[in-house]
Amino acid sequence: MKLWSQYFVPTLKESPADAEIASHKLLVRAGLVRKLGGGLYTYLPLGLRVMQKLTQICREEIERGGGIEVWMPHVHPAEVWEAGPRWAAAREIMFRVDHAGAGKGRSKEPEYVLGPTHEEVITPLVKTEITSYRDLPKNFFQIATKFRNEIRPRFGLMRAREFVMMDAYSFDASDEGAIKSYHAMKAAYEAFFRRIGVTAIAVEADTGVMGGSFSHEFMVPAEIGDDDVIYNEESGYAANREKATSGLVPAGLADAAPAGATEEFATPGVVTIAALEAAPYAVPADRQFKTLVYVGDGKPFVVILRGCDELEEAKLGALGFTLFRPATAEEIEPVLGTKPGSLGAVKGTIRNPSALAGVFADHAIRLIGNGTTGANKDGFHLRNVNVARDLAVTKFGDFRRVRPGEPDPKSGQPLKVRRGIEVGHIFKLGTKYSEKYGAAYTDDQKQSHLMVMGCYGIGISRTLQAVIEQSHDADGIVWPWAVAPFQVLVCVLDPQLPEAMDLARKLAATAEAAGADVLVDDRAERPGVKFKDADLIGIPLRLTIGGKGLKEGIVELKWRTKKDVEKVPVAEAAARLGAAVSAAK
Repeated sequence: MKLWSQYFVPTLKESPADAEIASHKLLVRAGLVRKLGGGLYTYLPLGLRVMQKLTQICREEIERGGGIEVWMPHVHPAEVWEAGPRWAAAREIMFRVDHAGAGKGRSKEPEYVLGPTHEEVITPLVKTEITSYRDLPKNFFQIATKFRNEIRPRFGLMRAREFVMMDAYSFDASDEGAIKSYHAMKAAYEAFFRRIGVTAIAVEADTGVMGGSFSHEFMVPAEIGDDDVIYNEESGYAANREKATSGLVPAGLADAAPAGATEEFATPGVVTIAALEAAPYAVPADRQFKTLVYVGDGKPFVVILRGCDELEEAKLGALGFTLFRPATAEEIEPVLGTKPGSLGAVKGTIRNPSALAGVFADHAIRLIGNGTTGANKDGFHLRNVNVARDLAVTKFGDFRRVRPGEPDPKSGQPLKVRRGIEVGHIFKLGTKYSEKYGAAYTDDQKQSHLMVMGCYGIGISRTLQAVIEQSHDADGIVWPWAVAPFQVLVCVLDPQLPEAMDLARKLAATAEAAGADVLVDDRAERPGVKFKDADLIGIPLRLTIGGKGLKEGIVELKWRTKKDVEKVPVAEAAARLGAAVSAAK
């Protein structure tokens, strides 16, 4: 039991000026956190209590899923990252720290980085400690502070420079074992989010800089979410925007026959899809080929889409480039022969085809069959361009952004879209890291094999705010029982009356004995102030004791999720309160 007057709950009437979303406003107004700087927050007592509860529930479910807890350093020698597979891709998001002696006459001092995740630490550790198949599988996890050099921190804990995360790493002797570990962790995640009272959807996701063969994100639906979830309730299909596919292109679609010889025609000043749609050309966007040029690992490559489609850039990661970016006009012209606006990939029109790393086409261009594209000459396009006959395609793939209403790849029913907050991510890594660090084991035939890995993360601090974003109303936070900083608030309207405080302590002890954390509001404040604060901080169950009520022989019970107030005889209050707590647990 805590007494409000002796505790620290600095609530605010007004929202901070830099808070853009409801959950960020409530984090500060309810006295959970205070900002130190961009993306850096101090957790005040209420916020810390929620973090501790989230952490403990997470720990319990990960351990139930086979995890073994460890603790790894936050500061890493850069050389261990340089030896791994993602240094080039990850270094820009990492805080980098020079040795204290650097620049003072000491040469070759190591550089350090602050860890955003710990694959580069745990894999070399396991390499030295585990060498036999008898010691596999293993799954190590920690719940610790992580760091990301976020260029534009915003939305409070949603996009912070310092954050708390559960990160776990599984090591298996086979691909089958790795899949089993993956599904065990997926089940642990589902149990964690279920226990904390949050709706979280597991969606297929892009593996990004982590690499690996497949992954799932856990998304909390929210309008201010940082990603789109493409889904269909009937089939159960769900994927984030970067991974989503659709049934737009039918399986087994036959290539269209050529509609005639390609024909060059003048298009002076036409450098956009929209301009070619307009008179006098009137070529619909879905009959145009859009030609984009990127640079992957230093070499240009071409991507072809329908003119009506948008590139989902993350899908280019499937091409195997470590780093890729849009090419500049200066990089494009020596290869294709023209500036952006008249680009195409028709055979024989590319000035220097040997300079390209490839020409990659989205499957949906086959729906065009015969269409229009740039002639690689300023002010000219080509019509009657046939996909199979004319385009210099190296490989087809899925590169376009899926739109709502397209057919679900499972059921054919229309896909829907909603925003979501990513709170967890799981990856099947395969041997990407074990190969780089030499993490191998010996089987029962004395043969050496690489360990098959998985990695898993839950943003604990981000989940705290996601709970608020999903569970609040106009008056404040509405905490789910399991993660509320306190589950019962005993609000004493007349704390100067000894009988009121005596009853408050007795009922608080009853609630604690039933398994609730209890806060007693013994402040010398007006009832209206106390009730507003109670709703703001969102404690699930409020018990009100006042001098007037005691004269009438009653106390009041009110759930944060309900409008009605129950009047309970004092003689029955302890039993009713105990039963309410037991039922809510």
